[in-house]
Amino acid sequence: MSELPAYIARLYPHRSHFASTAFGRMHYVEEGAGRPVLLLHGNPTWSFLYRKVLAGLAGGPYRVVAPDLVGLGLSDKPRELSAHTLRRHGESVLELVQGLDLKDVVLVVQDWGGPIGAWMAARAQGRVTGLVVMNTALLKPERFRTTAFHRFAQLPAVSDVAFRLFNFPLPVLGRTQGDPASISGDVARAYAWPLRRVVDRAAPLALARMVPNHPEHPTVAELTEGDAWARSFSGPVELVWGVKDPILGRALRRHRELFPRARVTETAAGHFLQEEVPEEIVAAIRRVADAR
Repeated sequence: MSELPAYIARLYPHRSHFASTAFGRMHYVEEGAGRPVLLLHGNPTWSFLYRKVLAGLAGGPYRVVAPDLVGLGLSDKPRELSAHTLRRHGESVLELVQGLDLKDVVLVVQDWGGPIGAWMAARAQGRVTGLVVMNTALLKPERFRTTAFHRFAQLPAVSDVAFRLFNFPLPVLGRTQGDPASISGDVARAYAWPLRRVVDRAAPLALARMVPNHPEHPTVAELTEGDAWARSFSGPVELVWGVKDPILGRALRRHRELFPRARVTETAAGHFLQEEVPEEIVAAIRRVADAR
């Protein structure tokens, strides 16, 4: 990964791979051999978020694949906000899964990785057989009450300036953490680096606006499909949650109800819990992957 700055390559020493999708070229890293484990991130991060989880799974009987959503990380970056839809993101991940012929997949999701992964799984003809869920929303909303962050993203002009010119919310990711220092220094710089050019910053704003704020929002149809898949899923499930997450910490309740037999690990982490509690996540993945 010589194209990365030295400080990122030192933290994330993985070979880059690229897959062509209808939505754009998708970057991913792949390590190991065995049962596939698919790690899906959300907004505004990239596969770098899973570097500690990748390290924790190293040497195990797992084929670990961690893609960058199109628009983020080292993947292609469509510049039009309207290009980003849940369906397009789901289709690109499905193309990756089919292209790599991943079967008997343990799906690991966080943030937008949850809805995107659930929609993908609903179309993947049974390829997903295990599930680890972290600080996300697999279910369609009961009430369309969004967070202050998402309400801000809907403001015309002001949000465009913040997201496009100032690379919001990258400079303040640490504020969503249980330990703000967990995203600081070179780690914080690594999250911002793929979006260093103003013209590449469409995805964070587009994904924020994809959160539905009314029943007729265009994302609701795909959320409904993912919701139905999650409710019908019968494979092993574990929940790992950062309860200090100001965005999705309280979403744990609905997911406990959705998966009443799932093992639940509550942690003092925040939204990007992969930075704070990777050992707990690795343990959950291993238990699900080893369950037969």
